Amino acid sequence: MRKSYDTLAQVTRSVLNENPLSGHYFIFCNRRRNRLKVLVWDGTGFWVLAKRLEKGTFAWPPVEPGRASLELEASELALLLSGLDLRDFTRRPWWRRPAAASGSARA
Repeated sequence: MRKSYDTLAQVTRSVLNENPLSGHYFIFCNRRRNRLKVLVWDGTGFWVLAKRLEKGTFAWPPVEPGRASLELEASELALLLSGLDLRDFTRRPWWRRPAAASGSARA
């Protein structure tokens, strides 16, 4: 978790094949899953936010084999940061716009 602005932006480009200037939230977690960093571009510069848990770990959702990333809704990100396990929750069958959902975060 030593990476900062430019290095996280480069990882976003090269590993995730995403544009770090897109405005999406890119969340990076360490191997022990007790620290994470968020990279986001707000139109004028990058923000890097960090969180370290004093006890316990983040219940990171599983990533599909062969993929380097997963996409979370804003509500799912809030649950993750609140310490809740997303595997224990199911989404109710609401109507969703077929296009890319607004307010999503990339992890």
